[in-house]
Amino acid sequence: MKTHSWTNITLFAISLLILPLEATAGQRTAEQYPERPAHRPAVPGPNGLVTAGHPLASMAGLRTLMAGGNAADAAVATLATLNVVRPQMSGMAGNGFVTLYDRVSDRVYSLGATGAAPLAVDPASLEADELNKGIRAGVVPGLFGGWVALLDRFGTMSLAQVLAPAIDYAENGHPIEASVVAAIESHRALFESFPSSRRMFLPRGRVPEAGETFRMPDLANTLRKVVEAEQEALAAGKTRAAALRAAFDRFYRGDIAEEMARFYRDNAGDFTMEDFARYEPIWAEPLHTTYRGYDVYTSPPTSRGGLEVTMQLNLVEGFDLRALGAGSAETIHLLSEAIKVAKADVYAYAADPALVDVPLDELLSKDYAAARRSLIDPSGVMVYPGPGNPVRVDEVQSSRSGGAATGGEVPERRGHLAESSYAGSTTSFSIADRFGNVVAATPTHGGAFGTGVVVGNTGLTFNNGSRIGSTSPYPDHVNYVRGGQIPILNNSPIIVLRDGRFHAALGTPGGETIGQTQFQVLVNLLDFEMPIQEAIAAPRFALSAEPNFYLPGAEVRFRLEDRLPGDVVGTLEGWGYTVELAPGYAFGSIQGITVDAATGALMAGADPRRVAYAVGW
Repeated sequence: MKTHSWTNITLFAISLLILPLEATAGQRTAEQYPERPAHRPAVPGPNGLVTAGHPLASMAGLRTLMAGGNAADAAVATLATLNVVRPQMSGMAGNGFVTLYDRVSDRVYSLGATGAAPLAVDPASLEADELNKGIRAGVVPGLFGGWVALLDRFGTMSLAQVLAPAIDYAENGHPIEASVVAAIESHRALFESFPSSRRMFLPRGRVPEAGETFRMPDLANTLRKVVEAEQEALAAGKTRAAALRAAFDRFYRGDIAEEMARFYRDNAGDFTMEDFARYEPIWAEPLHTTYRGYDVYTSPPTSRGGLEVTMQLNLVEGFDLRALGAGSAETIHLLSEAIKVAKADVYAYAADPALVDVPLDELLSKDYAAARRSLIDPSGVMVYPGPGNPVRVDEVQSSRSGGAATGGEVPERRGHLAESSYAGSTTSFSIADRFGNVVAATPTHGGAFGTGVVVGNTGLTFNNGSRIGSTSPYPDHVNYVRGGQIPILNNSPIIVLRDGRFHAALGTPGGETIGQTQFQVLVNLLDFEMPIQEAIAAPRFALSAEPNFYLPGAEVRFRLEDRLPGDVVGTLEGWGYTVELAPGYAFGSIQGITVDAATGALMAGADPRRVAYAVGW
């Protein structure tokens, strides 16, 4: 195969990145929202596509594809680069999920790279803010184990090859982006409380300025250590798989783990060598449902979002959304009510399957969807309902039950933190290669910068999965934080097949809105057959709940991007909605790839709501 110099690849990338940002996405957008053009064009990629949450991460993935790697190789390159350019959203010590379509086996796979709470954690002795940020918060790093598992099972390259772009950016620097600067500023007080955090995020004793060259030498050194372990094993005649395992063991059982455990011991934290040594990434069967002739695959628990999206699709399959129209009040209402019904079940049943028997088959059955669909009034807003009983379909909760679903009592809780505490803490990307393989991934730090504590000399911050949101605030709930239990994430990257062939891949950040955003974009793609960039740019809404979605009868807040006609808002208000308008492009950040219905070409889209970019080869 002909090789490409990195210089030529970089020049090619520059030509892609200067595409006009205000190009119109398609005729349908011009007709529906004539005064609101889409921000970006869809990007073609006959030999490969990467759409990720930062241009440098997209290019790291594309460079890998152009050097002969496949989608799994490019995914690890993208993940590692996101650690450097999006340190508040993702990292080697974060968590996440990957959904992968393998062309050779013609199957979809799910990888969970999520760590457990430390064995020694005592939630009863901690306040909510201690479980959210700081030295007592966090879960075992999961993502690096996921990088290794992905490379080992489906990749072709070495860690040395795929981590090279990230090591370069960490050691030699890159122009830091404004949203990262803002995130550092908002966490400045926490960073100042640990010398290791000050050293990495407050170089020269101050918050970096946007565009300033930003370096992460400690992280570069940790990345080099795992590469060194791999290369030493290869030099000793070990197999590729054994060499990758050597890198894994150095991180979770060797000197990197020892440094992490020492730091937590010296600072009164809970993590020990045993916590790290117990960790393994998990390959599992993806959740699957059919929707109007499409096969939809996504992440199983410990993802909450995968179950939410598939249940929502099952619920609205009984309505003719195409006849109601994209962006109509009727369509928005049905989607909103389906989100409520699905969340009521998901918050009751989704949990760590290693410890809890989650009734997935029953929750995803079409009969259960039909029974729960009866709660939805096409022109009336329901109270947030209680969960149904998927084992006894005839015992579906009434949508009018409110707090009565829990006996009318609100259980004692530990306290909760505002939803905004978790903003800007997740990212997502999708990749298609020239061999027919596709990867969708959603990595996360949980809350911005995770725990907010840089662990010793590693340059790593842990995912704060012990926070309320991933865990329940109610001690008797199955998702209350417990030592050794994996908390629930909303991350749920999706792959769609049609007649056994790849059709679409997508994922998004957004915390509580992840499942909601993916649901709305899937409807745009599958019901309304929008091109990918138009489906991404179309106006969205988001639901949140006070105090949370665990409680039937919770007050549900409805927010809608303000790019829809006023009569749509008026109709929703007439049905009982209190509509809060959000300016412009507010919710989520979908990165997706689809097969164009008219031409069969692979096309990628990137969300204008964040600094994301799609590139093709």
